[in-house]
Amino acid sequence: MNVIGTVGLPGSGKGEAANVAEAAGIPVVVMGDVIRAECRRRDLDPAEHHGRIAQALREEEGDDAIAARTLPRIREAATESDRDETVLVDGLRSTVELDRFREAFGDDFTLVAIRAPFELRAERLGERGRDDSDSDLEALRERDEREIDLGLGETLERADVEIDNTDSLAAFRGRVRQVLGVDDEGAEPDRSDDEAAETSAADAEAPEAGGDGA
Repeated sequence: MNVIGTVGLPGSGKGEAANVAEAAGIPVVVMGDVIRAECRRRDLDPAEHHGRIAQALREEEGDDAIAARTLPRIREAATESDRDETVLVDGLRSTVELDRFREAFGDDFTLVAIRAPFELRAERLGERGRDDSDSDLEALRERDEREIDLGLGETLERADVEIDNTDSLAAFRGRVRQVLGVDDEGAEPDRSDDEAAETSAADAEAPEAGGDGA
């Protein structure tokens, strides 16, 4: 089994990395789906209660609760995969989650840090325009601080591989395919930066998308 996790601040490009994996036939497991499922089990709206339920799970089951609940999803996805049991895990935030995955998969787990400077991430999120806070620089700074306080900064530093997402979309997608071990031959044609603004810019980081949704 080959498990590849991604970590990055809002707007860095994790969602587009997941898109590249899916286009190559590699299954993607989103950690936030665990929280959304628990919200629905408790008859709560995930969009409204996502952060609260994430915290509740940690208090009830331990700091690694979300990672622990994600493990069977990863193994199931690997079993069903046609890509040599490779799985991409989207949404790591804390070192506790990282340690749980390393314990479970050992050398078969690779953490990939996706990095981009604040100004570029703000521009991408502003292009997405999914909500007013995306274009609010102060709100983004506060969100960055919350993510870092949750341990995302240290998790980034412990990554095995780094991808600098400051070049073109085509360059970024090519680098992701390289990390995934996917040949460019037969890959979907790269879209232009403008055509991909909503997906790449955005990296699927709606407030409820990642491990905490914070």
